[in-house]
Amino acid sequence: MAYADVLTALADPTRRRIFERLRSRPGTVNELARVARVSQPAVSQHLKVLRSAGLVTHRAEGTRRHYRTQPDGLAALRAYLESYWDDALRAYAAPGRSRPRRRRPRP
Repeated sequence: MAYADVLTALADPTRRRIFERLRSRPGTVNELARVARVSQPAVSQHLKVLRSAGLVTHRAEGTRRHYRTQPDGLAALRAYLESYWDDALRAYAAPGRSRPRRRRPRP
């Protein structure tokens, strides 16, 4: 249930703020701490959750890590949400479903 991990990770407002910031450009823990208005250790913990959900990735550059969003991180959540649409379309097209009658135009 990868989509559940994504939902859980994005349920926290601070993590959402961090994720939204990373959508626009990569950032370091220090930069993200300023944006999120929390401590650097707190940002590190939030990034750990986002990484484990597959939403962000990082690359090391010296002693710093630059974080960015994972391009396919939302794929599982998107597929899950689209399955609801598929279910609705199947239910609409199901045999035996009462459909409104078409009215004939008056002459």
